[in-house]
This record gives sequence, structure tokens and C-alpha cells, in this order.
Amino acid sequence: MNCYETIDLMGDELEGRLAPGLRAGFDGHLEECRPCRTYLDQLRVTLQALERLPRPATTSGRRSELIEAFKRSRTEPRG
Repeated sequence: MNCYETIDLMGDELEGRLAPGLRAGFDGHLEECRPCRTYLDQLRVTLQALERLPRPATTSGRRSELIEAFKRSRTEPRG
């Protein structure tokens, strides 16, 4: 697996949905490639920081609709 393929799969890894058949190549590349390891670590730190941001007290109905539409689009099969 090369850097481009590994970076393309990082979102799946962070969301806990990396396909089992890709795990060995993904992990193997990260063992050998310090820049990709660093990039993945930076993505993890960024996500953790974003999760700690305060949530707004109220949300608009339209915002909730958009969030739900986004969630649905993430669970639909890619193709």
C-alpha cells in the first residue's frame, strides 16, 4: 500500500470502519512510513479537540435537518 491509498483510508480508520481485508496493508504502511503515522496522529488529535468544543445551547431546525442528511449520506453505500 502506498501513501495515497493509506491517506484515502484514514477516514475509515478514524470512524472504525476500515475493511478487515485492508487492515494488514494499512498497518504495514504506517509501520514503515513516519509521515503517514504523523498525519494520522494529527487527525486523531484534531478530532479529539473538536469533540471537546462546547456545543451551542440551541440549534435551529434547519441545522438538525442538515446534520441528519449528512449522517444518512455517510451510511449509504458508496459507489
